[in-house]
Amino acid sequence: MPPTLTRRDMLRRCSTGFGYLALSGLLAQKGYAALRTPAPDFKPRAKNVIFLYMSGGVSHLDSFDPKPLLAKLAGQPMPVKVERTMFNKNGQIFPSPFEFRNYGASGLPISSMFPKIAATCADDLAVIRSMTSKVNEHAQGNYFFHTGFPTMGHPSAGAWINYGLGSTNHDLPGFVVLQSGGAIAPHGGIGLFSNGYLPAQHQASILNADAADAVPNIRPREPDAVQRGRLDFVRAADTDFLGRAAGDAQVEAAVRNYETAYRMQSAVPELVNLSGESTATKTLYGLDDPHPQKAAYARQCLLARRLIERGVRFVELSCINEKIGAGNAPNPWDQHGDLHRGHAAMAHQVDQPIAALMTDLKQRGLLDETLVIWAGEFGRTPFSQGSNGRDHNPYGFSIWLAGGGVKGGTIYGATDDLGYHVVDKPTTVYDLWATVLHLLGLDHTNLTYLSGGRNFRLTDVHGEVIRDLLA
Repeated sequence: MPPTLTRRDMLRRCSTGFGYLALSGLLAQKGYAALRTPAPDFKPRAKNVIFLYMSGGVSHLDSFDPKPLLAKLAGQPMPVKVERTMFNKNGQIFPSPFEFRNYGASGLPISSMFPKIAATCADDLAVIRSMTSKVNEHAQGNYFFHTGFPTMGHPSAGAWINYGLGSTNHDLPGFVVLQSGGAIAPHGGIGLFSNGYLPAQHQASILNADAADAVPNIRPREPDAVQRGRLDFVRAADTDFLGRAAGDAQVEAAVRNYETAYRMQSAVPELVNLSGESTATKTLYGLDDPHPQKAAYARQCLLARRLIERGVRFVELSCINEKIGAGNAPNPWDQHGDLHRGHAAMAHQVDQPIAALMTDLKQRGLLDETLVIWAGEFGRTPFSQGSNGRDHNPYGFSIWLAGGGVKGGTIYGATDDLGYHVVDKPTTVYDLWATVLHLLGLDHTNLTYLSGGRNFRLTDVHGEVIRDLLA
């Protein structure tokens, strides 16, 4: 029986003509011919994704999963078996130094770390309290959360989504990672944002939100006539090569990237120019805040909204090291000591900007079609590391989703009374991305790419849509 020819296989095999279209339109006017993009498998609830990645491992016990028993047992040994931890310097039961209250019509419990999110967004959040991870180390955890695999070489979720749906804006990349304030990639490096074995146009473009040029060398350094002459030469060479390498997806990806880069020269400076934003909007996000890391993260949040408005499929934001002696630059939420101080500082950085982003999206009618994800790579232990920190806990932690077809003001799953292990509705990264793809109109079992003789997918061979989260 002959192998099944999927829709994406057919598009890939029949895509030779795209290269010629892209090259012929490279120097054309703005209104070049639209290029065909894949279609969703069914009607989507969301069009775009904003990924608020809290690198380092936010403590669920101090944010969205209150455990009163910890206060009653404070300072006592754990009454259950303690699993191996990252450093094995385990102390006694450590209650949360933050106060929890119920917010919104839903009565969603949120800690005092996030007063703005609590006050304005509680009824928009679908909190998953039963997330788990297979790994307990930052680099592996970051890769696992981004790609579904704990090692490098696989496409990031943003690359998969861009591959599955295509871009709606040919002047900007479909997958953008924002950095500011000295933020760098989490442990694992920029491979976290890789296209892996997918065509190269699906790799993330990193924009430095507070640099003079958000992308290095984005502004032309020579007259347009000279640049056009150079690009004419490149076009002629690539056209000849495409004729001899017909159907090569990587060659066509290079052609796409040439075109996107050329058009980004005008699109990116316009994107990052915030002069058209009102003073009220800038104040809402906190761009004028005296705290430099908070102002820098606020700029990322505002740019995320502007990118979504321009049709960019997937935008990931980066947290910034608070430089207070807790946490580290790649993973600033990683408080193995002085958790109260470190988590409070990180929450202050992101709370107002995230609340403003959610409010702004709602006011502009964009939240219904934008899926917002807030997550880190794992949680923290209910017992201390040393005297006042927490070690890594992959056995149960919290993340949340909002907008884009998600049922707000809800809680899914649960950890035990100590907040240590999941006891209800265990959830995996595969389930998360299966749900995200479903909300975008994609069946996660159909979104595959043949590499090395195997059809890979973002959810590997696992994953179930979390239907209780769907509105």
